[in-house]
Amino acid sequence: MPAMSSIRPARAADGACLLDIWRKAVDATHDFLTPADRTAIEAEVAAFLPHAPAWLATDPDDHAIGFMLIDGTHMEALFIDPAWRGQGVGRRLIDHALSLHPTLTTDVNEQNAQAIGFYEAMRFARTGRSDQDGQGRPYPLIHLRYAP
Repeated sequence: MPAMSSIRPARAADGACLLDIWRKAVDATHDFLTPADRTAIEAEVAAFLPHAPAWLATDPDDHAIGFMLIDGTHMEALFIDPAWRGQGVGRRLIDHALSLHPTLTTDVNEQNAQAIGFYEAMRFARTGRSDQDGQGRPYPLIHLRYAP
């Protein structure tokens, strides 16, 4: 597999790729979602993600392999194509986010142990917990802040 090439702002033409990465990543890591919630969340994501101001990780041919969304100093989303997991794409995106916002925060589903481990390895510290996700669903969130 070729190495990751760059991180760039997503363009309008990247919208379908963002949604495809989101679907693949969620299907690979969010097995705790009920089928009904998975369907409802995808509908919500499909309504905004293709137009969201995302940062895109690309391969040398400029194909999307991961993305993140940042709102102020909060990273709202980080999703990596499962074919690229474990190859430093998430780390490069986090490093880029930290270059923009050294006080970065994020939230992660409590049931997503791999993601929690990744963020803790990246020196994020737990700052709190919510019993529900941002839409009021019964998926607890762990709140994290970068702690150099």
